[in-house]
Amino acid sequence: MKKIIQLVACCFVLSLAACTNGTADTKSTYHDTTGRTDLLSGGVKRIPIHTAKGDFTVWTKRVGNNPTKKVLLLHGGPGATHEYFECFDSFLPQEGVEYYYYDQLGSAYSDNPNDSSLWSIDRYVEEVETVRTALGLDANNFYLLGHSWGGILAIEYALKYQQHLKGLIISNMMASIPEYVKYANEVLGPQLPKEVLAQIRAFEAKGQYTDPAYLKLINDYYYPEHVLRIPPANWPDPVVRAFAKMNYPLYLKMQGPSEFGVVGNAVLKNWDRTADLAKIKVPTLSIGGAFDTMDPKAMEMIANKVQNGTYLLCPKGSHMSMYDDQATYFKGLIDFINKVDKEKK
Repeated sequence: MKKIIQLVACCFVLSLAACTNGTADTKSTYHDTTGRTDLLSGGVKRIPIHTAKGDFTVWTKRVGNNPTKKVLLLHGGPGATHEYFECFDSFLPQEGVEYYYYDQLGSAYSDNPNDSSLWSIDRYVEEVETVRTALGLDANNFYLLGHSWGGILAIEYALKYQQHLKGLIISNMMASIPEYVKYANEVLGPQLPKEVLAQIRAFEAKGQYTDPAYLKLINDYYYPEHVLRIPPANWPDPVVRAFAKMNYPLYLKMQGPSEFGVVGNAVLKNWDRTADLAKIKVPTLSIGGAFDTMDPKAMEMIANKVQNGTYLLCPKGSHMSMYDDQATYFKGLIDFINKVDKEKK
C-alpha cells in the first residue's frame, strides 16, 4: 500500500512538473527565434512588391511566435503608419498571439513612389496578398485585422482571398462610405457647437476643405470627441507619431482632408460593400466604439450580414477604441482569436 501511495505521489509530481514545463515552454517558445530568417533584424522583413509602375518594398515586423495565431495588422489612413498599433504590445504577447506590424506602400518605413496611380483599393489588396505569401500565413493561422481604412482593405481582401483566412477582424469601420458620410453629417455634425458647425459648413460650401482654419476646427472640436477621446495634449506617443508621419497627399486623394466624412472626389467616396458581406464565410469580428466616427449600428450590421459574425461594442470607445476603451477592445479581440483557434483545432 505504501508503495502504491509513493507511486501515485510520484506520478502526481511528474504530472505537475510536466504541466509547469509545458507552460514555461509555451512562454519561452513565444520569443524563440530558432530557424527564423528575420533573426538579424529583430523580426523586421522588407517584402518586394511588384506594380505596374515598378518594383518597391514594404516594411513588416514580426512579434512573437505562435503556429496557429498570427495577426497581420492593416493600419488606417490611408497613409497612416503601423505605429499606432504599438499599444498591442501591452496585450497580445502575454496571450501568446503572434502579430505583424506592416506599413502599406506609401507609408512610414515602406517605399513611397509618390505616384497616385498606385493608390487604388485593388492594388492594395494584391499588396496584402503578396505580404501574406511572403510571411507564410495561411488558413491554419492567418487572422487579418484592419482598422478604419484598413477595415475597408480587410473586407476587400476577404471578398477575394478568404480561402487563406482563419479569421477576420474589422475594427472601427462601416461597410459603406456613403452611409458613413450620412452619419457624420446628420448625427455627429449637429452634436458640435452650433457656431462651430456653421463655420465648418461655410468652408465646405466654398470647397475649402484644406484651409488650415477648417482643419483646425475639425481637430479641435471633432477629433477629441470621436477619433480619440483623450485630450490631444495627452495623446499617446504612438498615435502622435503616426499622425505626424501621415502621407497627406495619399490621405487626401483617397479619404479627403479629415475624418469628418469623405468629401470632394476622394477615391473612397462611393465605396459600399454592404450587399457583398453575405459572401464572407470566415469567422468575423466587427469592432465599434459608442462614440466612433462610424455608426455603431452599422458596424453591428456587418456582424449580422456575414455568415459567421460577432459584434464587439466598446462603450467608452471612439474611432481608436484600442486606446480609449482598451479593456473592452483587447478582451474582445483576444477572446475572438482564442475561440476561433479552439474551433479550428
